[in-house]
Amino acid sequence: MDWGILEREPELARLAAAAREAADGAGSVVLVFGEAGIGKSSLVKALPDHLPDGTRILVGECDDLATRRPLGPFRDLIGSVGGELAGAVTEGGDRHRVHEALLEELRGAVLVVEDVHWADEASLDALRFLVRRADRLPALLVLTYRDDELSREHPLRHLLGQVSRAPRVHRLPLARLSLDAVRTLSAGRVDPAQVYAVTNGNPFFVAEILAAGGTGEVPPTVVDAVLARLRGLPGDTVDALEQLAVVPSAVERPLVDTLLAEEVAVLAAAEQRGLLTVTPERVAFRHELIRRAVADSLPAARRIGLNRAVLEALVARPGSDAARIVHHAAQAGDRDAVARYGPDAAKDASCAGAHREAAAQLRLVLRERHRYAPAELADLLERYAVETYTIADSAAAVAAQREAVALRRSLGDTLALGADLRWLSRIHWWAGNADQAQEAAREAVAVLEHAGDDRLLALAVSNTAQLRMLSERYAEAVEHGERAITLARKADDPAILAHALNNVGTARWRSGDPGGRRQLEESLEVALAAGEVEHACRSYANIIWTLLDNLQYDEADAFLSPAMDLADRAEHLGFLNYLHVELAMRRLAAADWGEAEKHAEYGMHDFVPARCPALTVLARVRIRCGRPGADELLGEAWEIAVGTRELQRTGPVAVARAESAWLRGDLKGVIEAAEPVHAQASLLPGAPYRPELGYWLTKAGHPVPPDDSDHPYALQARGQWRRAAARWQTAGCPYEHASARAESPDPADKLAALAAFDALGAEPAARMLRAELRRLGVRRIPRGPLAATRENPAGLTDRQLQVIRLLAEGLTNAEIAARLVVSVRTIDNHVRAVLDKLDAPGRRQAAARAAELGLLPGGSPT
Repeated sequence: MDWGILEREPELARLAAAAREAADGAGSVVLVFGEAGIGKSSLVKALPDHLPDGTRILVGECDDLATRRPLGPFRDLIGSVGGELAGAVTEGGDRHRVHEALLEELRGAVLVVEDVHWADEASLDALRFLVRRADRLPALLVLTYRDDELSREHPLRHLLGQVSRAPRVHRLPLARLSLDAVRTLSAGRVDPAQVYAVTNGNPFFVAEILAAGGTGEVPPTVVDAVLARLRGLPGDTVDALEQLAVVPSAVERPLVDTLLAEEVAVLAAAEQRGLLTVTPERVAFRHELIRRAVADSLPAARRIGLNRAVLEALVARPGSDAARIVHHAAQAGDRDAVARYGPDAAKDASCAGAHREAAAQLRLVLRERHRYAPAELADLLERYAVETYTIADSAAAVAAQREAVALRRSLGDTLALGADLRWLSRIHWWAGNADQAQEAAREAVAVLEHAGDDRLLALAVSNTAQLRMLSERYAEAVEHGERAITLARKADDPAILAHALNNVGTARWRSGDPGGRRQLEESLEVALAAGEVEHACRSYANIIWTLLDNLQYDEADAFLSPAMDLADRAEHLGFLNYLHVELAMRRLAAADWGEAEKHAEYGMHDFVPARCPALTVLARVRIRCGRPGADELLGEAWEIAVGTRELQRTGPVAVARAESAWLRGDLKGVIEAAEPVHAQASLLPGAPYRPELGYWLTKAGHPVPPDDSDHPYALQARGQWRRAAARWQTAGCPYEHASARAESPDPADKLAALAAFDALGAEPAARMLRAELRRLGVRRIPRGPLAATRENPAGLTDRQLQVIRLLAEGLTNAEIAARLVVSVRTIDNHVRAVLDKLDAPGRRQAAARAAELGLLPGGSPT
C-alpha cells in the first residue's frame, strides 16, 4: 500500500477542485504545510492522478543549499517549459522578463513549488508577483513548506502574509497518521502501537521504521532506521550513496556520471530499497531526510573529501552554477575557491533580485578579505553594503560602507570616496541616524566639489537637499536643491533631476509655498517619462503625505491608486509598503479602523521610515477604540522618531501620545507629550502638526502662542467649534467632526456627537462625553450601540474576528502573528482584548464563547 497518500483523500479532493476552478478562470493559491516527513511531496506526487485529464503540471523544488540558487525552483522547469521562460530564468538578470514569462507559461497549468521555506529571494519575489495575480489567472499555484522551521524573521513570512490577503486561498495543513493508519500499514509485521509511539504518526518516520523492520524490533531513532537499510548493500553502492548525499539537491546525470567511479547501475540496489529515485535525467534521494541521515552520519573528514570531489567536478564543467560551487567550496574548506567564485555567485544573485543570497555570498567572501587588493576589497564592501541596505540590515550596511570609505581615503580615489560618502549618508538615514547622515552628506559634497564629475556632484548635492528637507530646514533644502537641478540638467540625468525637483518642491510646499506642489508634480512627470520607478514612487509618496497633512483627502485618493499600481507592477515592495501606510493614514482619517489597521500592518517591517508611521496608526486606532496595547506601540514609534530628528515622525507620535493622555484624564501627560514638539513646530513655517499640538495643550490648560490659521484644530483651540466641525465634515473626518461638536455648549450637539462616537466604536471619547452630559444634568443619555451589538454580539473588530478564529484553530500567539504577518506583541494585545470582550478567562473558553455567538466559520448564534 502507498503509505504516502493514506488519509489524504480530503486534501487531494480540495486540490482537484481548485484545479478545476482554475481551469474555468478562477485561479487560486494552495498552501500545503506541515513538519518534515509529513507527506507534502507524496501528496504532490499523487496529485496528477486526481487532476482533470490533460492538466499540465509543473514542479520545481527549492534546495537546502547554504546559500540558495537564484530562481532555483524555476530552473528546474527548464525542459518542461517554453523557450522564453527558460531563457529568462537562465539569464536571470531581468526579473520583469522572468515574471512576465511565468505569467504566460502558467495559463492553464498547475505550478507546484516544493519546500518554499528554502526558497531564494528571487524565487520569493516571483511568487509574490504570481500570488498578487493568481485570482485573475487560469492557473493553480501550490506551495509546500515546513511550518515548524519558520522563525519570526524568516523571509517566507512576508510571502505568507501576502497569500493570506489573496482573494482565493486554500490552506491544507497535513496531519499525522492515525493509529488505525499505522495499523493498516504495519500489516501484522510489527507492533503498530510501538511504531506509533516511536513515530507519533509522522508518515515518513513510519515508512522508514517499517522498511527497516519486519523483525518486531523498532529502531530507537529514524536515523537508525535509515542507516539500517544501508547495511547489506554492496560497498561501492554505499560509497556512491555517501557521495551523492553531500549534494543538497537532485543531482543531474552528467554530474552523477562524473562523481561515480562506476556506472549509474551501481545505484540499482539502493533504488530497489527505496532510498533513491533514478531517472535518465537525474538522481535524487526519495526524501530529504534520508539524504540528511546519510550525510550527517559521515565522519567530518569523509564529508570534506566528498564535498571536494563535487567541487572539482563542478569547476571542471563549463556553466556550473557559481552558488553551488561556493556551497561545496565552503563545505570542503577551500577558501581559495570561495574567494575566487564568491563574487560571481553574489553578482548572479543580485542580478536575479536575490539580494539576501547576494549578501550571504559576499559575507562568505569578506571572511577572506586578506586575499584582495585594497581597491578590490573596497568594491566588495560597497557591494555588500548595497545588498544589506536593500534587505534592511542597516547595521551591516553601515559597518561595510564605513570600511569602504576608509579604504577609499587611503587610496586617494576622490570620485570613489565622494560616491561612497553619499551612499553612507543614505544608509545612515535609512537606519534612522540623522546626525551621521548629515555629516556624511557634508563631506561627500566637499570631496566632490572640484572633482570634475557633474553627475556625482549633482547626486551628492541633491542628497544634501533631501536631508535638509526631511529635517525641516526648508530654505537650505531649496538652496541645495536648485543647485542640484542645475547640475542634473547639465549632466542630462533625469533620475537626479527628478530627485532634486522632488526635494525642492516638497520643501517649498511644506513651508507654505503652494508653488512647491507644481515642482513636486514636475518631479513625478520627469521620473515617469524616464522610467525611473523609484524616483516616481518617492514623488508620489511625498505628494500624498503632504496632501494628507493638509487634509486634502480626496486629492490624496486620486494619487494613491496610480502610485500603488506603479509600485505593485514594478515589484518595488519598499515603496509599496510605504504607500500602504499612507493609505492607512487616509483610512484612519475616515475612521475606517479595520482598513487602517490592515494597511498599517504592511509597514510593520524593518524599514524605519514606514515602521514609525505604521506603529502610530495602529496605536491611534487602539486609542480611539479603547483597546489595549497603544502605549507599547507608541513607545517604539517614539524611539524611532527621536532618532530621525524629523518632525514628520515626531509630530504624529506626539499628537497620538497627547490624545491618549487626554482620553485617560492625564493632563500632565498631555503637556509632557505635546509641549516639546509644539515648541519645535512653532519655529517652522507651515508646520502641519503645530495646530493639533497647540489644541491639545490648550485643552490641558497650558498656554500657547495664538494660532490664527484656519486649520480646524486651530479653530477649536480658539473656541470656534462650529467652524471647525464644518471643516472636518468637508474633509471627511467623522471622528474629528464628532469631537468638535462635542465642544458645543448645547447638549443637543453633544448628544449628536455621542451618537457619532457610538457608531464609530470610539468608546473612550463616548465614555468621557457621557460623563460630561451627566455632570450637565442631561437625562436620557443613550446607553450604547445596540444595533452594532446585535450585528456583532461581542463588538469585535475585523482583526479581532480573525484572531479569535485562528485562536479557535488552536494556534499560539506566535503562530497567529506569523499567519497575519504582525508582531507577537500586537497579537498579545489582540488576544487580551478578545478575552475581555468575550468575558472569557482563557483561550478555550473564548473559543467556546465565540462558537456560541456564531463568530466562527459555519457557526450561528444559539
